[in-house]
Amino acid sequence: MRTRVKICGFTRMEDARAAARLGVDAIGLVFYSQSPRNVSIAKAIEITRALPAFVSVVGLFVDAEPDWVRDVLAEVNVDCLQFHGDESPEECRLYGKPYIKAVRMRPDTDLEGIEAQYADAAGLLLDAYHPDLQGGTGGGFDWDLITGKLALPLILAGGLSAGNAAEAVRRVRPYALDVSSGVEAGKGIKDAEKMAAFIKKINQTT
Repeated sequence: MRTRVKICGFTRMEDARAAARLGVDAIGLVFYSQSPRNVSIAKAIEITRALPAFVSVVGLFVDAEPDWVRDVLAEVNVDCLQFHGDESPEECRLYGKPYIKAVRMRPDTDLEGIEAQYADAAGLLLDAYHPDLQGGTGGGFDWDLITGKLALPLILAGGLSAGNAAEAVRRVRPYALDVSSGVEAGKGIKDAEKMAAFIKKINQTT
């Protein structure tokens, strides 16, 4: 099975358009004010309108007020929601959209228990744990923490780049890889050559 690619944290229309030309499956837009990759609704509209057909748009939120999520959905063409905070399953289901639940991996993380809680999720995104930051840290985690076989699609994130993408696919066999800082020239500024190298590595491996 082909490993899908999501690139997250776009802040510029031209970067998203370049990613689409390179064959990315999905782009991520961050609607979280504390993130350096945060985008306004106006900027998100500009980015999504520049995309061709068959590129999915994922909206990332962190413990957001429901009204804010609804405001974004009313204006931006978002295909899937990604929740990176402590959102309950009930909160994730409020919007009638497919959703991904992010899990910050620690040695005592009970993936099977989390999967049972979020059984209707479109996937579980496994990311590095940081005590203060909710994703986008650029750090990775020990892939050996992923034990057992999940029924839900597994999306691997955290510290990925062209340098370890092939190993990630071989060792973890994820449904998708999710990269942000590993393909950047600066926070929120994507590097076309890094994006191309990342996607090429995955396509050569799967």
